[in-house]
Amino acid sequence: MKLIDAQTAFFVARKPRKDSPNTTAAYRRDLAGVTGRLVDELGTAAEEIELDQVDAAALRAAFGSFADDHARSSVARAWSTWNQFFQFCVADGLVAGNPMGAVGRPRPAPLSPKPLRGEGTPEELLAATASGARRARRPWPERDLLVVALGLVAGLRAAELRALRRSSVVGRPGERRLFVRGKANRERSIPIEAPLERVIEAYVESCGRRFPGVSFGPESPLVLGSDGAGIGRGALDYLVRSCFQAAGLRDRVPAGANLHALRHTFATRLAEDGANAVEIMALLGHASLNTSQNYIEATGAQRRAAAASNRTYRVLSELVEE
Repeated sequence: MKLIDAQTAFFVARKPRKDSPNTTAAYRRDLAGVTGRLVDELGTAAEEIELDQVDAAALRAAFGSFADDHARSSVARAWSTWNQFFQFCVADGLVAGNPMGAVGRPRPAPLSPKPLRGEGTPEELLAATASGARRARRPWPERDLLVVALGLVAGLRAAELRALRRSSVVGRPGERRLFVRGKANRERSIPIEAPLERVIEAYVESCGRRFPGVSFGPESPLVLGSDGAGIGRGALDYLVRSCFQAAGLRDRVPAGANLHALRHTFATRLAEDGANAVEIMALLGHASLNTSQNYIEATGAQRRAAAASNRTYRVLSELVEE
């Protein structure tokens, strides 16, 4: 059987799982990326590679080449995808065994939360955004404030924010919540309080003023771009970065984090204020309790208390007082 035909069968078999489009696209990229290295290793066009040619030796060489120009996280994700692919092949009787056990896998780097730096930074960001500090050809502070607020008080990922519909806001006034579809189509409900309700209401009213000829329905995207359609990935990233810039806070944003810094700030503050790992897991839509536990360990309220009990502090305190 051709490798490419087995990969097609793999995606057909996954259809009942109802993977999100983003998940499916990531799997396709992982399979295609390593398949390209197999082409170089085997000297055969991708369409001509036989599944039984893809043995442990070929995969080790392909993954070694793939690792040369990809980050550890990308290699680990590709390894996981190929492992799932070969598990399917074994279950379907296409191969006798899974060769991925012979292919090295990077150890996952420990999660290091990247919240905004500075105790009052979230409040400064909200205030600057609400005042219209971000300069744009057609300023839209109501939309900008909604995006920042959804990151800081709901902890949404970029894809989750873009997937929101007007119907995602459910419940009676005072008891509203956000219905969110997250990674791997996991669904969760996030309670929202009156201040965020008012932000959403003000934003929705601004949409009517900004696009008077457009009729928005329950399934219309909640967060819009400048053209009245759902905001794009690049536009969302630029919006958040420019909000940081306009507020003078770029130096307080961890490298490589934009909207995700708001999500990490949300999770970190939950942990600091006493939320347990199960509560954080439910609110952020984590698949693993260990991921949520990392926020608690990173904030270290209990660690701080333990460190403060160090007897040496008493001596140091006396020295400072003197």
